[in-house]
Amino acid sequence: MTAPINYSGTGEWLRNEGPDHDVVVSSRVRLARNLSGFDFVNRADRVERTHLVALAREHLNACTDPFGLEKTWMEVDRLEVLDRCLLAERHLISKDMIKGSEPRAVMVNTAESVSVMVNEEDHYRIQAIQSGFRLTEAFDAVNNLDDQLDEKVQYAFHNRFGYLTACPTNVGTGIRISVMLHLPALTLTGEIERVRRAARDMVLAIRGFYGEGTDAHGDLYQVSNQTTLGKSEAELLAEFNERIIPAVIEYERQARQVMVSKRSTVLEDRCYRALGILTHARIIKAAEAMKLLSHLRLGIELGRITTIPVSTVNQLLLHCQPAHLQRIVGHPLHQSKRSAARADLIRTALSDCDL
Repeated sequence: MTAPINYSGTGEWLRNEGPDHDVVVSSRVRLARNLSGFDFVNRADRVERTHLVALAREHLNACTDPFGLEKTWMEVDRLEVLDRCLLAERHLISKDMIKGSEPRAVMVNTAESVSVMVNEEDHYRIQAIQSGFRLTEAFDAVNNLDDQLDEKVQYAFHNRFGYLTACPTNVGTGIRISVMLHLPALTLTGEIERVRRAARDMVLAIRGFYGEGTDAHGDLYQVSNQTTLGKSEAELLAEFNERIIPAVIEYERQARQVMVSKRSTVLEDRCYRALGILTHARIIKAAEAMKLLSHLRLGIELGRITTIPVSTVNQLLLHCQPAHLQRIVGHPLHQSKRSAARADLIRTALSDCDL
């Protein structure tokens, strides 16, 4: 079974719109929910997991999408592995959902701004993504869908501890607020450690491109809360909206201005060196491509490169990933062949720009 996803587009999270989109790539809010009367996913047998998938399909089909869009239902265990990887690359399912053959599914709307994972770590992982710094809109969307589901099911809830989840760090509100940030200047100036220290002091997690346990390829970092117990959803949202993310945006913009005013030659060398390699390389690995595309994006945002739209760079950030690359080529590629195909893809895309 092939995933009915328009992989030629970028989806919501790389749409390059919304407030502060030069630094904030996307905003995401996720809720962890479990149904009362069922074992947690890690303890449920195949029969119970199958029943949970069937119930989820019934309930989600009866819900109205928060943005008024059409929905697509996919049973992940029936998809080809390549398509599971494609969904993970688009941040519609987690990396953990790629593996195994246990019954699990995902519901996605046509804009890829809302998805619900079924039988991941919890029975439901309700997620909304908005391009740019729009956490409130993402929160309103997941809250809307959560309220609709709450009318149809009984959640596992404790009067003292709140929503019960498979992982203790999600107990309470079950909310995970996450912002994807492009921080090339902080990385180039070595000031990214300043953000890491501040995050540790505020009990936040800084993760890479695909979340927990991944590297920050392309200078893309995810900042999220680590615990959900002890603070209300409104308190966490206010902290991110008013204090945490505005501070990181300011750090990055200050670092960019330092590069413009004091290190302009270094800045231009990074940008044009990246452009030169991307337009001439015959072999390029994914991590290198993302780093170079990050430097190219920085050059565009700071007006050093004016002939390439940011949308082209964003699209390449996604299309150079292994699953997307193979879908675009039209057939599976051995790892040794992907680097050449990736270089061809990037050169072709950039050749359409007036360089």
